[in-house]
Amino acid sequence: MPRFSVTIETRDGLCPASVLTPTGQAGPWPAVIFFMDGFGIRPAMWEMGQRLADRGYVVLLPDLYYRMGPYPPMNPREVLADPELMNVLMKTVASLDRDRKVSDTAACIKFLISRPEVEGDRYGVTGYCMGGNVALPAAGAFPGRFTAVASFHGGDLVTDEPDSPHRFVKHMMGYVYIAGAVEDAYFTENQRICLEKALAGAAVPHLVETYPGAHHGFAVSDAPSFDLAASDRHWASLFRLLHESFAPEP
Repeated sequence: MPRFSVTIETRDGLCPASVLTPTGQAGPWPAVIFFMDGFGIRPAMWEMGQRLADRGYVVLLPDLYYRMGPYPPMNPREVLADPELMNVLMKTVASLDRDRKVSDTAACIKFLISRPEVEGDRYGVTGYCMGGNVALPAAGAFPGRFTAVASFHGGDLVTDEPDSPHRFVKHMMGYVYIAGAVEDAYFTENQRICLEKALAGAAVPHLVETYPGAHHGFAVSDAPSFDLAASDRHWASLFRLLHESFAPEP
């Protein structure tokens, strides 16, 4: 069974999650935490998680909106076209402050440690849009647990707030790959430069780049801004990052 449902006990309640494993492959496997975008858990997230899993990983996909209770799957096109739905969405996204992101990550790590299908005790983490923002605080709070960190079209990675993700990179130990879109108001050129300086100043191995012609949400198949070429580039970069990070020592 490549995908099955689990419940993770967190500080704030019970978090539904999906575990995706490689189709037709024997484990155990290295684990990757997959942080969803702002539109929540839906088929597009499962499909992306399975594509990642089939490269030889256990993928943990937690529903970060568990605090709000059950909700119907969101259609990104419908939400983006409706101001009222967008207002609700932005409030929901904003409810995930750094404290909650770190707390939920701790619960995910505890869950992975307990699983027999997981190989090793260092993991990968990737996230998209909102999840791309979550990935950085996760890795910054638990530096010894993450060997590979990826963020794709993550929003608000650099802000003036004291809990801005770029302020917590100094203890990261894994390789960090961040990809934004050139046409993305949530990740400007100034933000890219500031993030680059923060990572370089902390001596964190990293690559921060922007994809020309792409827009915010380029990697997610059901997003109006989905861009096949940019999505393919994102997959190639993510697979390379994970392969090199989990490759056995020579």
